[in-house]
Amino acid sequence: MVSALVLLGLLSAASALHLRSQDELHFRSWMSRYNKVYTATEFSERLEIFIENRRSIDKHNEGNHSFTMRLNHFSDMTFEEFKKSFLWTAPQNCSATRGNYLRSNNLRPDSIDWRKKGNYVSPVKNQGSCGSCWTFSTTGCLESVIAINKGKLVLLSEQQLVDCAQDFNNHGCDGGLPSQAFEYIKYNNGLMTEKDYPYKAQESKCKYRSELAAAFVKNVVNITLYDEMGMEDAVATHNPISLAFEVTSDFMHYSHGVYSSTRCHKTSDKVNHAVLAVGYGNENGSPYWIVKNSWGTGWGIDGYFHIERGSNMCGLADCSSFPEVELLR
Repeated sequence: MVSALVLLGLLSAASALHLRSQDELHFRSWMSRYNKVYTATEFSERLEIFIENRRSIDKHNEGNHSFTMRLNHFSDMTFEEFKKSFLWTAPQNCSATRGNYLRSNNLRPDSIDWRKKGNYVSPVKNQGSCGSCWTFSTTGCLESVIAINKGKLVLLSEQQLVDCAQDFNNHGCDGGLPSQAFEYIKYNNGLMTEKDYPYKAQESKCKYRSELAAAFVKNVVNITLYDEMGMEDAVATHNPISLAFEVTSDFMHYSHGVYSSTRCHKTSDKVNHAVLAVGYGNENGSPYWIVKNSWGTGWGIDGYFHIERGSNMCGLADCSSFPEVELLR
């Protein structure tokens, strides 16, 4: 007769095989959805990473959190791999940026969303495997400022910034700051359109043509370090603003809800990702920012996310800025 211990072992092995089979089915379904193809060796490696990510997501969603996670097109990557491909690798310390924004005396609305006020926010874009988020934050902000002030939404070139803005302490696919990119556009006397200088997700030789410049910056407005109320005032009374914050592993699979984290820092030397605040609001008494990302519409809330407002969450109030444009051009 088969002993109880042997039987228990056989049952456990069968159960493990069943779970493994289910994991592989989920992985193959995910691969099909995101058009992923691997070699035999890559398949095994990516399957293990996928299983680990899926379990982390399930564990998070079973807990009491203000936001939920889900699988997405990054789910076959470790966070270390993700950082190298999509976040800044060159250190960016924005604490040296001197604030020059003067708050208004106007009453601020309880909520605002520039997407709902008119054709003022460009579609969500995708930076691809290049740490060029700072260029998308820059163009997104400048696109909105021009649309609000001149009534026309024009898509601008991220690639020009990747290729040409290095003299202003920016580093192409390795990172940069929107405030420094705005300075580049100001002193370069122009930025071309996305159509005339299309995005390639990699650095190449600068191909700027001044006769094709379509956007111009008159002044760069930097909001004082940690002044989140100043950020609210700027968004409420002027336009969307660029900001940077620190992305940690629990943000990679964000789905919806108000993002809040205990893993990130609130210091200006840790920020590693730049985005665009297009508004703010409240959800069940929790104040949040409405933020446009540059990881495509398949990530987050159709490419957007909500993040806790009022606590400098992950350093989001460390280096926010926006440009002023010349109205007569």
